[in-house]
Amino acid sequence: MKDRPFKILGVQQVAIGSKDKSKLNNLWVGLLGISVNESHTSKDENVVEDICSFADDKLAVQIDLMEPFDVSRGPRVDNPALNHIGLWVDDIESAFNWLSSKGMNFAPGGIREGASGHRVCFLHPKPSQTHPLSGEGVLIELVEAPKEIVRYFKLQSEG
Repeated sequence: MKDRPFKILGVQQVAIGSKDKSKLNNLWVGLLGISVNESHTSKDENVVEDICSFADDKLAVQIDLMEPFDVSRGPRVDNPALNHIGLWVDDIESAFNWLSSKGMNFAPGGIREGASGHRVCFLHPKPSQTHPLSGEGVLIELVEAPKEIVRYFKLQSEG
């Protein structure tokens, strides 16, 4: 669609959940060698997470290892285990407004600051009565890319 006022730049993160994050840390940090860059807890979003990557680079795909803050309530970040995929977007306001106008169902919360400090919003995995478009079974996070990442991808596309 040529009228799209934003551009998806690439994969920003893959978020993986478990009831017990220590098992994820054993696999990803202990066995596979990923580094924990920071940790984040949000009671409101019911998540305790470690934000990890294999490289110290703004373009490195982030791997988020997550467990519920409280297993007795939702949302449950451990179900499904592959919780969501995050995509860099150059203009989150344009993406949110344009996709909304097309009928996209967004998860509650709108555009807000995410765990890594970037502005984010989530495409809901399921449609609703009033919003017939969705992530088709996948929770998709749109993550507003910092200016240097937008510039990098622009230079790459210009060749």
